Amino acid sequence: MDLLPGAEQLEIVAAAGEFLAERMPVERIRTDRHAEYSVPEQLWLEGAEMGLLTLGLDEEFGGSGRPFDDEVLLFVELGKRLAPGPFLACTLAARVAARCGDAALAEQIGSGHARVALAVLRGDGEVRPIKGTFDVFEPAGASHALVVARSGAALVDIASLGELTSLDAADPGTRIATATVESAEPQYWLPAEGEWIWGRAMVLTAALLTGLAAAAGASATEHAKTREQFGKPIGVHQAIKHACVDMEIAAEAAQAQTFFAAIALADGRPDALLQVLSAVTVAGSAAVDNAAAGIQVFGGMGYTFENNMHLYLKRAHVFRHLFGEPNEVLAELLAQDRAQ
Repeated sequence: MDLLPGAEQLEIVAAAGEFLAERMPVERIRTDRHAEYSVPEQLWLEGAEMGLLTLGLDEEFGGSGRPFDDEVLLFVELGKRLAPGPFLACTLAARVAARCGDAALAEQIGSGHARVALAVLRGDGEVRPIKGTFDVFEPAGASHALVVARSGAALVDIASLGELTSLDAADPGTRIATATVESAEPQYWLPAEGEWIWGRAMVLTAALLTGLAAAAGASATEHAKTREQFGKPIGVHQAIKHACVDMEIAAEAAQAQTFFAAIALADGRPDALLQVLSAVTVAGSAAVDNAAAGIQVFGGMGYTFENNMHLYLKRAHVFRHLFGEPNEVLAELLAQDRAQ
């Protein structure tokens, strides 16, 4: 099986990367860290016009109709670029709206004119009706919230969540609030039998983590090549050299497993759950470990606010806990039958 991207896929990713580098450079995370919106409205509309939210959405709903692996490649690039904003929630929410027959809402979300927050249940609670305590990601300007569970995905009017209490996120590129919901009925409910949005969300999360792992490793390796001490690049030392090699291997493993999980999910393989859990586990470990090792490669500079490596580490910790705690995901993975 060929897991390497094709020419057309690389062209899509390159165009997205150029836009993100020019319009959403990492430096914006620092300058806009106190702003209400992680991405200003006009910039969000530009990204949506590029098709960043609708690559895998059917053309009848305003999307490009590309296969799932194209969407995964895009999310790897979003991770590499540390792109802020509700890309994950809006991409999935547009799909839920489309599957539930609301073409107008799907097009509004996909065009960037309606934002969707991601509501993640913490602790005990229910998703239908929506009940419990939720972490709400990117709530500013959102008209709806997306709740994703094994049993299905729900779109709810964000006002139904009640009062939101803002929290200080470890990642300066993420906005987060908390809400305790006594009971709220979803505007739309898409059961897992209709489409397994949870599985899709897990793979796209793994793709974001893969991108973080790759970018952290590449940044550390470049630094090791150019940073000199005592007249030599620090990369000539085995401790640094081995660390960079380990980071590259971890990122490659994360990418391969994430791509295969996407294929397994899209093809309905009987071991799709195992592949999805493996992707999140491998990519999550790679993202956190690569960023942590990268900080060490940068030395004292790695601990400063001006250095990007701590941003990779903080974003990795946020994404790694989105749809399941890492220890619980690993425990379920170990309980699975072996791959088919």
